[in-house]
Amino acid sequence: MLVDKNLNAAKKTKSMINKEGGESFVFKADIIREDDCRRIAEKCVEVYGRIDILVNNVGIGEGDRKLVDLSEEMWDKIFNINLKGMFFTCKYILPVMEKQESGSIINISSVAAVCAVRYVAYKISKSGVNSLTHQLAMKYAKNGIRVNAIMPGLMNTPIAIEGMARSTGRSKEDIIEMRNSMVPLKGGMGDAWDTAYAALFLASDEAKFITSVMFPVDGGQSSKIG
Repeated sequence: MLVDKNLNAAKKTKSMINKEGGESFVFKADIIREDDCRRIAEKCVEVYGRIDILVNNVGIGEGDRKLVDLSEEMWDKIFNINLKGMFFTCKYILPVMEKQESGSIINISSVAAVCAVRYVAYKISKSGVNSLTHQLAMKYAKNGIRVNAIMPGLMNTPIAIEGMARSTGRSKEDIIEMRNSMVPLKGGMGDAWDTAYAALFLASDEAKFITSVMFPVDGGQSSKIG
């Protein structure tokens, strides 16, 4: 079930799944609207009869500023999308998983939650994602529900590179070179597949004894000291 408020984006993912021989369907919803999140859970149960995996892969950072320059409007927007949306989806998916006595929830956080970064609202909202993950993991472990977070590091994705280019006025080439140099592991930045493979593992039975983990996928970035 591919959920997005932009159906064209969901359809692109569906076409990739089709090419691999998989099956999926798209569903339009805005995760900052509670009723939309209720409908997500209802539709998934209607189509599949159960909910085994929830991947909360939504977040923004563009528009964030240092504290004294950050507007209330932008603070609220970042927190609504990055944290409130995960609260809503979990609120309506967890009762289904409770009845099944099984399920895996994977929240996409960021190494910004544990590293020093320039901006405020993004970091604090992702720290909230980690806290939400820990809270739910401990609350629902007895129900056979695993809850983990992935903390991606510097990724070479269009949203990350183009967003920074717009906010700084630097060329995309300069930004890519700078971000590559910050990653300890040879090869520089990761990409979206690195996060996807981590999510696949955490969703699988191979991770059946793993819960409440904040899993860095960052080429060692979050381990740098000094």
